[in-house]
Amino acid sequence: MNGNHLKICTECGTQYPNDYNNDLCIICKDERQAMPQSGQTWTTHEKLLEKHSVKIKKINEHLYELLVNPGFSIGQRALLILSESGNILWDCIPLLDEGLVEFINTKGGLKAIAFSHPHYYSNMKMWAETFNCTIYIHENDRQWVANGGDFIEYWPGNQLELWDQLKLHNIGGHFEGSSIIEIPWMSENGTLLIGDTMYLSPSMKHFATMRSYPNRIPLPLHEIRRIEKRFEEIQYDTIYGFYPYQNVNNNAKEIVRSSFAAYQ
Repeated sequence: MNGNHLKICTECGTQYPNDYNNDLCIICKDERQAMPQSGQTWTTHEKLLEKHSVKIKKINEHLYELLVNPGFSIGQRALLILSESGNILWDCIPLLDEGLVEFINTKGGLKAIAFSHPHYYSNMKMWAETFNCTIYIHENDRQWVANGGDFIEYWPGNQLELWDQLKLHNIGGHFEGSSIIEIPWMSENGTLLIGDTMYLSPSMKHFATMRSYPNRIPLPLHEIRRIEKRFEEIQYDTIYGFYPYQNVNNNAKEIVRSSFAAYQ
């Protein structure tokens, strides 16, 4: 695969092009992520393949979870949406092995990759080259793209309609371009994939909405209220978030409403 020898940040999994000469990852030195106390370290996709693979888990007939196993970087997951007019990968993981490529191809390949925010960009160019697909990134997060090539389509505004009723919504907050994807037909009242636009607590009873989750940097109250209104405009009952445990079925909107109500 192209990109096997390009350096990858071991903290967040972002892959950089050959001409990147900075010693630090632009994602990790930002206040929303964190540079390890031990300092910046790098690996390559080729090295990752020596000890890691991708674990594929079926969530439902139209949704699969993809995880690097054993865990790597910040442990993010990608979600593969199977849709009649073309499949879409929601967010990305920094590993693409032969088994995963074969699996996705048996499901019809990829029409596009769409992102919640820059912590998921990883080796997106390698994915796009492999499946010859478009990458959708909100224009507000253009500055964080290190290695995307000609596959990226920067989309503007609050909403982008794709196909089969799939919609991208720019929510903001965590990043200016933070976005979610709406899948109206995946559950009775609609399903949202949110990355960590909101972050579900281990109790499964509260969603936090912050500028930085690892560094505990809050958002101003007026921004919280703006985001609250955005979620009220969308119909849903199910949410899939950043980590594998962050799945809320049936009563997701009630939890989101009570979570925003807690901000005074």
